Amino acid sequence: MAAAHASKQRIYDAAVRLFAERGVEPVNVSELASAAGVARGTIYNNLGEPEALFGEIAGRLASEMHERVARSFEMVQDPAHRLANGLRFFARRAHDEPHWGRFIVRFAFSNVALQGMWNGHPARDLEVGLASGRYDFEPAQMPSVIAMIAGTGLSAMFLVLEGHKTWREAGSDAAVFVLRALGVAADQAHAVAQVELPPLPTLD
Repeated sequence: MAAAHASKQRIYDAAVRLFAERGVEPVNVSELASAAGVARGTIYNNLGEPEALFGEIAGRLASEMHERVARSFEMVQDPAHRLANGLRFFARRAHDEPHWGRFIVRFAFSNVALQGMWNGHPARDLEVGLASGRYDFEPAQMPSVIAMIAGTGLSAMFLVLEGHKTWREAGSDAAVFVLRALGVAADQAHAVAQVELPPLPTLD
């Protein structure tokens, strides 16, 4: 069972690298097997339709990151602190896993599954922050606020991937800019953006 799981993970990781490098054009079984370092039969045994691989990968990455960030918030109540951590997690993971980061940056706005990363828990936290007075924006502006957060987060990841900023700098800057735009005082925004970032929980 462990070996099968490891093989599947290698296949997914290889697919992420291939899509991040060249876009959504279909990946054939031979090149995926070569990139993953497995036999062609292993690809067939672990995947459904190879033609549907991009959608499967996008959905998997979106739900996985969404759940890991949500788990990290179990002991954090302040919506501003949660939002700051979320943005910084994305910047740090782009540094730790560049192919993952490039996949997200390349397809986040064009793929429906990846767009969902910014809804769910992030949207609920915005609602909580607005209701509690932590944030200051009009309820009707929620879609624009979510788009701003997504754009700022992706820009931070891009800066990290291109070597213009460290993940700490890019992540903290993104958190401060977003929180200030949402009405959080400067000193408070800087404070939560500098708190030591915990490890991103795993899903094991």
